[in-house]
Amino acid sequence: MVIAHRGSSAAFAENTRAAFLHALAEGADGVEVDVHLSRDRQVVCLHDGTLERTSNGSGAVADHTLAQLRRLDFHSWKGARIPGHYGSASAQLLTLPELVELLAAAGRPVKLALELKHPSPFGHELEERTLSWLFGAGWDPETSRLGAVEISFMSFYAGSLQYLAPTVDAEHLCQLLTVVPAQPVPSRFALGPLSRAAVRATLRQAVADAERLIWEGRAGIAGPGVDYVRQNLADVKAWLASGRTLRVWTADRDEDVDLLLRAGVQQITTNLPARVLERVRRRERVLVAAGS
Repeated sequence: MVIAHRGSSAAFAENTRAAFLHALAEGADGVEVDVHLSRDRQVVCLHDGTLERTSNGSGAVADHTLAQLRRLDFHSWKGARIPGHYGSASAQLLTLPELVELLAAAGRPVKLALELKHPSPFGHELEERTLSWLFGAGWDPETSRLGAVEISFMSFYAGSLQYLAPTVDAEHLCQLLTVVPAQPVPSRFALGPLSRAAVRATLRQAVADAERLIWEGRAGIAGPGVDYVRQNLADVKAWLASGRTLRVWTADRDEDVDLLLRAGVQQITTNLPARVLERVRRRERVLVAAGS
C-alpha cells in the first residue's frame, strides 16, 4: 500500500490541494497530512507550526485565523505551475473538512493518515477539535471510516495517541518513530553542551515511550522512518510477526523501497507515489512469475 506523503509533494507544494489531487490521480492508496489549529481553532493542513518555510507569511500558525491564512500564498515556493483542474492559487490551503471532501470525491476507498502535530500551543484541544468535527460529519469510531475514507491517527508524541485511545481503536493509531541523532541537535533547541545533552535525553525518552506503545499493542500501527528501520530491523520484524502494521516514511529511493518490501512492510509513505507504485507492482509481477 502506497501513501502519498503530504500529497504528491515532489510534484506540488506539500499539503496543498494540488498535491493531494495529484496523488489521487497517480493512484495512491492514501495520503498523509499534518494538521495544526489556527487561532480561531480551525483544523488546517500544514506541517510546520510556523509559516516561513511554506508560505509568504511569517509567525506562528496558531497566531493566525483561518481567514488570515487564506490570504497567504502556500504554493509559489515550490515553483510548480498548478493545472487549472487542481484549483486556483488561492484555494491551495485546505482545512481537514475540505481535505476529507476532496478524498471522498475520488470515488474509491482512500486511506487518510492524519498526523497531529505536537507540541501544540493548544495542547489536546487539537485532538478534541479533530474528533469533534469527525463525529459531526458522521465518522464511525469503530471502523474509523467516514464514507469511503478510512482515517488513522498518527503522532510522534505518545501522549497524543494515549489521549485518543479511549475513542479510537488501537488498529487505527499509528505511533511515529525517528532516530535520535548522535550529533548535537541544532542550536535553536539547545544553547550549550549540557542543554544539548538534556534535549537528547528528552528525545530518547520520547522514542522509548513511543516504542512502548507499539510493543504493548496500544498502537497497532508502527510508523518508523527508513533510517529507524535500517538500525532496528530485528524490532521491525518482531512487530510484523506480532501482527502490527508497519507504515514507514519517507521512502523515495529504489533501494529504500526494496528494503521495505523485502522486510514485509505493508505500507510505504513516499513523496513520489507514482514511482513507488510502479516499483511495488514490478516486484509483484516478478514474484508472480517466479511462483508460476
